[in-house]
Amino acid sequence: MNLSTLIRMLPLAVAASYAADVRSDWNLRDHIPLKEITVQSHRGAGVLMPENSMDAFELAWSLGTVPEGDIRTTRDGIIVAFHDDDFHRILPSARPEERKQGIKDLTWEAVAKLDIGGWKGPKFAGQRVPRLTEVYRVLQQHADRRLYIDVKNVDLEQLAQEARAAKVAARLILASTDYAVIRRWKELAPESATLHWMGGAEEVLTKRMDALRASGFADITQLQIHVRTGKDGAMTPSPEFLLKTGAELRAHNILFQTLPWQSNDPQLFRRLMDLGSASFATDYPDVAMKTIREYYAQRR
Repeated sequence: MNLSTLIRMLPLAVAASYAADVRSDWNLRDHIPLKEITVQSHRGAGVLMPENSMDAFELAWSLGTVPEGDIRTTRDGIIVAFHDDDFHRILPSARPEERKQGIKDLTWEAVAKLDIGGWKGPKFAGQRVPRLTEVYRVLQQHADRRLYIDVKNVDLEQLAQEARAAKVAARLILASTDYAVIRRWKELAPESATLHWMGGAEEVLTKRMDALRASGFADITQLQIHVRTGKDGAMTPSPEFLLKTGAELRAHNILFQTLPWQSNDPQLFRRLMDLGSASFATDYPDVAMKTIREYYAQRR
């Protein structure tokens, strides 16, 4: 009988206590200097600032994290940072026919006029969609900065060509849930890092890990698992799964990243570090960094 089965058979209070005692014999405090910790600020720092805006990226960098930009292509071929497939959420005051459109339907001239901050509050009004080359210029000015790029709708050859022309490909981490995209990107920009992310039920994750195992995890430098918690505190996937995954990824020299889904609970961040997580993606980079520093201080 494995650990996760045993835990499910126990009363909830006992199960939670038992699961909390499970921890990895590998801990990031012993292997990664605090200044080298990688925290991905999801959608830039999209809860704290209008997501995928330059202000969000700057905030993420100022916190000591790596912002993530979701990238799409305008109708006339300009790669920009924008998450959603349409404008329903970001442009709530626009006409219905405009809200049904997306980045792919507009030229860059039209996209550049969109207000992507007003929906979040009056103080953010007037923020604009950035071109990816605009973000590259910031990277060129700060040699210590990196950027996650989560591919939504782009031509990979164009993306690689522009990144290499700007001499920033080595500081990009291409993120995708599509393994074929990861493989193709490494052919085009081998100096770039990659993040393969995945979420869902443990059974689904197990099958996906089996498929990656068959390839020897080729071309993956980071792997992210989405972690959710229920009202009873139960974790999905299980602590046992996270322990095994972390150990296997370390054997392949792959950074094990977890995303505590929509959580700003310091206790969950600490628990994941106890289970061998070496990196985080988060909507709350301020909370993550504070918690990580406190976690490191416990070892002094």
